[in-house]
Amino acid sequence: MRSANPDVRGADRRAPVTGGLRLLLAAVLIMSVLFADGAAASERVSRFSFAAVGDVLIHGRLYKVMTKKGGGYDFHPAFRLVRDRISSHDLAFCNQESILGGAEIGLSTYPRFNSPQEVGDAVVHAGFNLVSLANNHTLDRGEKAILRSLKYWSAQEGVWTAGSFLTAEDRQKPAIVEVNGLTCAFLAYTTLTNGLKAPEGKEHYVNIYRSAQAKEDVQAAAAGADVVIVSMHWGSEYTFTPSSQQRTIAKELAAWGAHIVVGHHPHVVQPVMMEGNTLVIYSLGNFISAQNGLERNIGLLVSLDVVRRERDGRSALSFENVTGTLLYNPSRSRFGRYAVIPFDLLTADVLAKFPEVHARYAARVKVDGTIAMRAPAGVKKPAPKNGGGQTVRK
Repeated sequence: MRSANPDVRGADRRAPVTGGLRLLLAAVLIMSVLFADGAAASERVSRFSFAAVGDVLIHGRLYKVMTKKGGGYDFHPAFRLVRDRISSHDLAFCNQESILGGAEIGLSTYPRFNSPQEVGDAVVHAGFNLVSLANNHTLDRGEKAILRSLKYWSAQEGVWTAGSFLTAEDRQKPAIVEVNGLTCAFLAYTTLTNGLKAPEGKEHYVNIYRSAQAKEDVQAAAAGADVVIVSMHWGSEYTFTPSSQQRTIAKELAAWGAHIVVGHHPHVVQPVMMEGNTLVIYSLGNFISAQNGLERNIGLLVSLDVVRRERDGRSALSFENVTGTLLYNPSRSRFGRYAVIPFDLLTADVLAKFPEVHARYAARVKVDGTIAMRAPAGVKKPAPKNGGGQTVRK
């Protein structure tokens, strides 16, 4: 005779098995959590964001436009469209091409520049805190302008400069910036000075690139800092292709331990590429200037995240979200005189056929998968094939 309650009897037979499975699953879950916590605890991740633009080159007609009615100068409006983008980064770089000797010693334009110190006020307000002072115009107005420039920049809180120094002893102490748990060394060099020479015994006024000295500098910086950024004023003007000199120096800097090389001087954009494990921005073009010619009015903003991961005594440095934004700097537009305008804010009344212009100049920058370019206004951005421009250095 069949049992009157077969379901209960069957349930009794299955109960020990179900309970065991539950215990096993619970144990597996606990172990998974513990292992996950252990893995997370063994890896330390530090990061900072970095942005870079090119030359701040203040011609006479530019500073005349920026003259205030009551006296002095105001360059803040020129940077208003990019200020939020720059200031949102932990570190932001520019090359102060024309020296800030100030109006007190007489302003001047090409070929020997001297600019109002109010330029620096706008640069700092825009969010730049790494400023190169080494370029072919550093010596334009002699020792007096250099000393006034150095005094001005030394008074700017939270701003680090490189490439021009008050004393030889100062030159031996590179700028070291601590950001989000990482130490960053900042060096700057120029390969040319337009034939001008610093006063005898004061060669530290401008840091000229010499291979043996640069090797010593970079290796010492790499030994004492997590990240080494080198600013290079190099190459040939108005050429879109890196010169053999640029490529040779890039290889040297990479071999010695530089992590990021930021290039300028050509006044036009050039490629962003990897040299071994080193990110090399060959030329950022002009950021603001009064030069003539479309190619000299288009600059580049490069932004990225520098990420360091440490686990079990080993570390890896990665450059993530490497992105390029083309900038347009016309003398006149509805945005204001000499306003720096990102291409993603452009309209046809400011620059005719700007999507085609963007495509042409973006192709000069993006020659491989190192960098992803931000699309111009009105153009849908395709999904990047390289995961957003990630490269890795170990």
